[in-house]
Amino acid sequence: VQLQASGGGLVHPGGSLRLSCATSESIFSFNALGWYRQAPGKQRELVAAFIPSGGTNYADSVRGRFSISKDMAKNTVYLHMNNLKFEDTAVYFCKLRPNWSMRDYWGQETLVTVSS
Repeated sequence: VQLQASGGGLVHPGGSLRLSCATSESIFSFNALGWYRQAPGKQRELVAAFIPSGGTNYADSVRGRFSISKDMAKNTVYLHMNNLKFEDTAVYFCKLRPNWSMRDYWGQETLVTVSS
């Protein structure tokens, strides 16, 4: 299983970015699918995820600013980030637990830096 994340970069506060994560597996169904981040000196945390039974889940710190979406035809999951804040600076990871596995697969990190 391969996950290829992209889209990170340097952005000013209030700006927007879109992260992409292309997977080698179908994301029509899954056990887990989402985005995580890890800021310097902090633990990795959930940012946004799809709930297998339907719906989405967001960290309180990003709710209303970030949204997760997916394109099943492209096997790609996106993280749309708006109104970025300094505290959103982190490395971001996508995660997939396929519907046939209890193992988590992670994409490589993509760095988001929010700076003026």
